[in-house]
Amino acid sequence: MAYGDFLIQQNLNFTIDRGDVFIIMGGSGCGKSTLLKTLIGLHPPAKGDVFYEAQNFWKTDADERVLIMRRIGVLYQSGALFSSLTLSENIALPLAEFTGMGRAEIQDIVSYKLALVGLAGFEDYYPAEISGGMQKRAGLARAMAMDPEILFFDEPSAGLDPVSARLLDDLIINLRDTLGTTIVVVTHELASIFAIGNNSVFLDPETKTMLATGPPKTLLAESTDPKIIQFLTRGERNVKQSSANCANSL
Repeated sequence: MAYGDFLIQQNLNFTIDRGDVFIIMGGSGCGKSTLLKTLIGLHPPAKGDVFYEAQNFWKTDADERVLIMRRIGVLYQSGALFSSLTLSENIALPLAEFTGMGRAEIQDIVSYKLALVGLAGFEDYYPAEISGGMQKRAGLARAMAMDPEILFFDEPSAGLDPVSARLLDDLIINLRDTLGTTIVVVTHELASIFAIGNNSVFLDPETKTMLATGPPKTLLAESTDPKIIQFLTRGERNVKQSSANCANSL
């Protein structure tokens, strides 16, 4: 992945399995958001391929790529709701644009999706009238409007208090378990990484490549790479080891 001659990441090779909650993680500037853009069709790779099952996403024709993109939903970091539309109108928009459904059928789906994210009864509210956590959930309802097979989240916990962040994590797991949705999450929040992730890739901004892929808990338990350990413990393991050494010397 690159912007012109500026290299972001290279030699990436990982697999997201159906039903995964897959975490894209790493330090600031490592290319997490660029990788997300590459996976959802916003930024082509400078070299290499992205496969959705057997389909080569960036090398298929435009019509086929659109069909693949219809299978995915995206929750952007800010929620990206249209401020001039109610929650109901925000969620109805993709349904009205890309399906032949009638108004009544669309409204039934809108009410169902809002209920799934705990916002039943908020159909006529505008984004400015609800909290940040509720805006994230409304954005998720819109991302789910077309019943996507894969949901992509860009820093879903950003700007949320710990309680709201935990509720969103619980909602992500519930969606995976009840609907069978594959979920890909860009995040640096340790609590979320360990609470929801069963698979991951770790990107390094210095070497500009991936250092590991696998379950976050396994990486923490088995990795000997100091960069991975530092990231997944925020340095606590080193602090504890230093404290233990001091205690032994005393």
